[in-house]
Amino acid sequence: MRMKNDLPALPAGRQGGRHGKEKFKKEFKNRVYKFTLMLVEFIDKLPRSSSTQIIGDQLLRSGTSIGANYIEAQAASSKKDFTNFFHYSLKSANESEFWLRILKDSGKADKKEVDILLKELAEIANILGSSLLTLKGRK
Repeated sequence: MRMKNDLPALPAGRQGGRHGKEKFKKEFKNRVYKFTLMLVEFIDKLPRSSSTQIIGDQLLRSGTSIGANYIEAQAASSKKDFTNFFHYSLKSANESEFWLRILKDSGKADKKEVDILLKELAEIANILGSSLLTLKGRK
C-alpha cells in the first residue's frame, strides 16, 4: 500500500482571481479522490473479523461520501444546495475520523497507516470547514 503521504500540498492562503480558485478546486478534487483510493486500499487490507467487517463497511461509506458530496456540490442548483453538500462532506469526514480512530485504538489496523490517513483527513476537513465558514459569511 502506498501509504506515504505523496499527495500534493495545497497552496496556503487565498487564491488570487478566478484562475487561482479553479486551480485550487481541481487540486482539492484530486486530493479527495486520491485520499478515497488510499482509504479503499487500506480497508481491503484490514484483517477479516466480524468487527473489522462492520467498521470497514461504515468507514467505506463515510469515506467515499466525502468526495461524492464534494462532487455533487459542484453541480448544485443553488447556493443552499452547494452549502449543504459541503456540510455533508464535512460530516462524512468527521465520521470517517471516528471509524479510523476505533480501528487504531482497538489494534485492528496498523497505527502508522491510520495516522497517515488521519492526517490527510484532518487537512481535507479543515479545508471543507474553512469553505463552509466562507460560504456562510456570504449570505
